[in-house]
Amino acid sequence: MAEFTVLLVDDETKYVSLMAERLAMHDIEAYVANNGMEALQRLEEIEPDMIVLDVVMPGIGGIETLKRIREVMPRTPVILLTGRGETKEGIEGMRLGAFDYLNKPIKLEDLIKKMREALRSSAED
Repeated sequence: MAEFTVLLVDDETKYVSLMAERLAMHDIEAYVANNGMEALQRLEEIEPDMIVLDVVMPGIGGIETLKRIREVMPRTPVILLTGRGETKEGIEGMRLGAFDYLNKPIKLEDLIKKMREALRSSAED
């Protein structure tokens, strides 16, 4: 049984698929969505323990996706992934309820550590 489940949302399909495979090796079950709308649809089917969400995506961007996630899953921890120069969006995301934001590219070990922190924090609330 997986340690926890995560929905990975990123429009870079190869990147997000590879991340999901690597997380599986760490006993973390990862679901994938390649844009904001797909993420919202996936959340009608699954209830992940947490969400990792890219900020810049075509269509519905990460900040708008976060707003919509908060409407249906107000307590689920969300970590934002930002590129260089997107710090402003990361801070805005935290104001909207994201646990934290991390700059891409990110080491898998650092992401896993941050995900565990987010889960511990939400369990304490």
